Amino acid sequence: MKKYFEFDKLGTNYRTETMAGITTFLAMAYILFVNPNILADGTGMDRDAVYVATALSAAVGTLIMAFLAKYPVALAPGMGLNAFFAYTVVIGYGIPWETALAGVLVSGIIFLILSLSGLREKVINAIPPVLKLAVGAGIGLFIAFVGFQNAKIIVADPATLVALGDITSGTTLLAIFGVVVTVILIGVGVRGGVFYGMIITAVAGVIFGLIDMPRQIVSSVPDLSPTFGVAFQHLNEIFTIEMLIVIITFLFVDFFDTAGTLVAVTTKAGLIKDNKLPRAGKALLADSSATVVGATLGTSTTTAFVESATGVAAGGRSGFTSVVTGLLFVLAIFFSPLLSVITNEVTAPALIIVGIMMVSALKDIPWDKFEYAVPAFLTVIIMPLGYSIATGIAVGFIFYPIMMVAKGKAKEVNPIMWGLFVIFILFLGFVQ
Repeated sequence: MKKYFEFDKLGTNYRTETMAGITTFLAMAYILFVNPNILADGTGMDRDAVYVATALSAAVGTLIMAFLAKYPVALAPGMGLNAFFAYTVVIGYGIPWETALAGVLVSGIIFLILSLSGLREKVINAIPPVLKLAVGAGIGLFIAFVGFQNAKIIVADPATLVALGDITSGTTLLAIFGVVVTVILIGVGVRGGVFYGMIITAVAGVIFGLIDMPRQIVSSVPDLSPTFGVAFQHLNEIFTIEMLIVIITFLFVDFFDTAGTLVAVTTKAGLIKDNKLPRAGKALLADSSATVVGATLGTSTTTAFVESATGVAAGGRSGFTSVVTGLLFVLAIFFSPLLSVITNEVTAPALIIVGIMMVSALKDIPWDKFEYAVPAFLTVIIMPLGYSIATGIAVGFIFYPIMMVAKGKAKEVNPIMWGLFVIFILFLGFVQ
């Protein structure tokens, strides 16, 4: 194992790699509880089955990354993509969750094909950097907005559409307490601050009678059958313009989120050589395989987690870090009873904090160039206001070619972008 992961070459050891793997797990363990809450919220999906699917897809994806790409990068169902799955596709478009899972499966298969071919570079280069940044930031705002709603800090209002909720309500105060605790933990540099913030909030909720005490902590593995294999049974329902847009969105966000995360984490680990990422193809193959596995088990798109950087900061340099993280996710399947205390008020702070982190991408957008500022701004603002990640992407991708033509830069627009321009116009005209 030591030789396979090249410990001597990387200057690491078992102890360092193990601690790094534990650190990464703690930093992203919140997804175990947030993902089932999001996917089960109004969709009809079985919460316990989604919990198992979340843990197993994270474990399998992370272990594939460990042994195939040998990177200290962990995977799990992605934030933003789970919100898109539940709130936009299922609740917004009225698409059954079974069909939506089929869409995730197809997007994973397409990603797998791209990872095995030379097409991935062409696709990456076709999308302008400004739109990649805008999509990430927009999803951050959308996730934070969902968090504020779940906490009832922001509520619907017939006069102003939205308004401040009753912040004296016990459950809302619990969510606010969670936000305060979490930002303090992260602010003082506590690794796994989001996870610990959820635990502290849940304990406070139990103490003050706002959350029922769990009957047990450890149990047998919940039944996975309500979601396992369902995606394959509904593949014949994906051949519509609406589902085409859904699949493109799943693919687009996963593809670029993974690429960005890999670059960020491996750069921090000092693994970039001559400005190139060694074994990049294998890393993308691991990610796409994880999405196929996750969809088969019953969860939204599985992708690389930027929280892996916490493990790198703790000294993780090899795939053994990911081995440790993956095995911890396997153990997590026995702790499903804790779902009963991880309510919307407990997970809301995690959504808000993750949203804050994602919005940081705004700083890299060239706002002084109007041809870039317009599509970027519209992408970012439409996602939360239109309550749809797909609509925000569509509007941004439509306005980008328009602005480039207006500025006399039509030749800089990749043909793939013109194809997406037409698809998204059809989407807004006939689906929305």
